[in-house]
Parts: sequence; structure tokens; C-alpha cells
Amino acid sequence: MIAQRTPRTRLVVSGLAVAMAALLAACSSTSKTASSGSGSPAGSAAASASSAAASSPASGGSSTGGGSYVIGVSNTIAGNGWREEMICSIKAQALVSGQVKKVVVISKNGGPTDQIQDLQNLISQGVNAIIVNPSDPEKLNSVLEAAVKKGIVVVAVDQAVTAPDVYLAANNQEEYGKLGAEWLAKALNGKGDVLYMRGAQGAPADIARDQGFRSVMAQYPGIKFKEVYTGWDFTKAAALATQELTAHHYDGIWTSGTDYTVVNAFKTLGKTPIPVVGADNNGFVAQLLAGQPGAAVTNPAAVGAVGLDIALDVLQGKSVPKQTLLTPEVWDLATAKDKLQTYHFPNLPPTWPSQVEIKPWTTYTPQQLIACKGPGE
Repeated sequence: MIAQRTPRTRLVVSGLAVAMAALLAACSSTSKTASSGSGSPAGSAAASASSAAASSPASGGSSTGGGSYVIGVSNTIAGNGWREEMICSIKAQALVSGQVKKVVVISKNGGPTDQIQDLQNLISQGVNAIIVNPSDPEKLNSVLEAAVKKGIVVVAVDQAVTAPDVYLAANNQEEYGKLGAEWLAKALNGKGDVLYMRGAQGAPADIARDQGFRSVMAQYPGIKFKEVYTGWDFTKAAALATQELTAHHYDGIWTSGTDYTVVNAFKTLGKTPIPVVGADNNGFVAQLLAGQPGAAVTNPAAVGAVGLDIALDVLQGKSVPKQTLLTPEVWDLATAKDKLQTYHFPNLPPTWPSQVEIKPWTTYTPQQLIACKGPGE
């Protein structure tokens, strides 16, 4: 979410191309009823890595763009690895689609008022479609509907809005909250104190995850939890975890994806690790493989590219469902060690979500995602 830029993270890292190629080979799927954690066994990924790394542009796509559509992107959480990859996936898919002339990105920290101004800016620039990660489920409706009335296709990604004419491409956020809570409740044998580390207050994804989390906790009266908001900020999450772990005893922690820095807080304080639920961030996946008790709930940032694919289909007059939801998976060392191994790459940044493509919507190569270049850039 986890997703998620004012200073831009440097994405081109030595050795990433081969690692990302292996990951893409591991992720491939053929059905549009995709699970967000779907993938091939690790052995298959390794066998395919060399050919994937050697390929140039993705099959069926163009390496130079050259299309006629202008795509706008609105994001209000900057400097976050999840949102970083989301934006890069939109650019990369726009590039290989051959249908997009330009991608206009407005990405900065802000709330609904700021995002309304950003959306108005995109509308005034004459974009054909807008991919928006909304900061509020309702407060953007007026400007989004105004865009639709001008013939602009609007797709919300990652989080939903209530405007009826807006398409949605998202990881199932309520299920994300539910699955992680179920894993944690069972790990604690239905009793104990939990630090409940939410995302950004008022954000649609946070609201949906909270619904899932609470629906599970209602079944476990022996579990008590304290709620804090991290704003999906890894540094803030680490500070909050340090503060809470110093002042109180907890038996488990549920995070909305700000996971690896929370685990690091245990090391800083010299405390015995307790079960932590997080997302499929590369750093957290490494910690789980190293023996940290916990589970990763998949939440691929490449849903941004799914949103672009939907927008292009609608622009071409194709029939598209209003909602496209991806089902998350739970990876822990006991039941999904193979997937944790497959999706961990030491050369990737710790905040980079491990699942970098969602077939059949995404057709870019590892190099194109890493480069983070749209048409004409």
C-alpha cells in the first residue's frame, strides 16, 4: 500500500535485473481471477531466470510507447516503497502497451483537499484516464465524477471510492486484515495482548483492513489490542513500536505493512521476538526466513499496472467489470517456506514488495519495472 514520492528512490541497482527476472518468472499466472500471492515453485523460477533476464521488451508490448493516450496518476503518500513500485508498474505497463503517449504523475504527501487539487490539475491537462490511489473513500467523489462526465476513465487502485462510475482494481483489503488477524489469533492460542498498528487514518484501505481485523478479533474475547496509526511510514512505525514495547508487554503485533522496522525495534531493545504480521515486503520476507515468528500477507503493488490495463480496455470500448479484486495469501515459514524463498531477493530494497507482476495484466520485463520509465521519458 502498502502501498506508496517526493524524493525519488533510486531503483536501478547493480544486480537487480537478474533477481527481478527470477521473481517475475516465479510469479506468472494465466487466469484473470488472480491470487495476489500466486506463483510457480522456486525451482521453476530459477530455471526460467536466465531467459527472462535476456529478453528485451515484454511480448505483445512496445518498448517505446508511441500511442495516443495520456494517463494521469494521483498518489498522496510519497517516499513509500509500496507506492514507489505501484507508480513504476503503471509507467512500465504504459510503455509496453504501445497505446500510451505520456504518463503524468502527481505524487506528494497530502490529504483529500490536496488530492482534489491534484485531480483537477490532471483534468485540466486533458488526460484520457486517471489512475488514482484515493486518500478518502468519499471526499474525492465530486471531482472524480466531474472527470467521468468529461469522458475521462477513472480507475481507483489499491483503495476504493464510493463514486459509482469509478472502476476499482485492488487487493482485497478486508481479506488482508482478516487473514493476518486469523493467523495471529491462532499463533497466540486465542489469548494475549496485541499491538494493532494500522495505516493512515481515514484511508479506504485502512478502513477495509480494520473491518477484517475486527471481524476476527470479535471471535477471540481473550485477545486485547491497542490501536496506533503509523501512516504507513516505516520510520514512524519503528518509533511507535519502540515506545510501546518499552512501556508495555505485548504477545503479538499486527502491522498494516510497516513490518521490518517493527521487527528491528526488538533487536534495538534486546527483547525476545514475538509473532508479527506484515506484508510481503522484501525486508520482512528475509526476517521470516531468518526465523522471526510471523506471517506475510501478500499485497502486490503491481495492482497499479492492473488499473492501467483496465483503463486502456475501457478506452477501447471493451466490457470490463467495475471491480477487480485480488485475493491475498498468507506466507509463514511453516506452510510457505518455498514462496518466502522464491520471493526474497537480497539486492532489492527492504521496502520493495516482492510480487512484482500480476499475470495476465502485466507484460513488462524486470528491466522496465526497475527503470521506472514511462513512454517518452
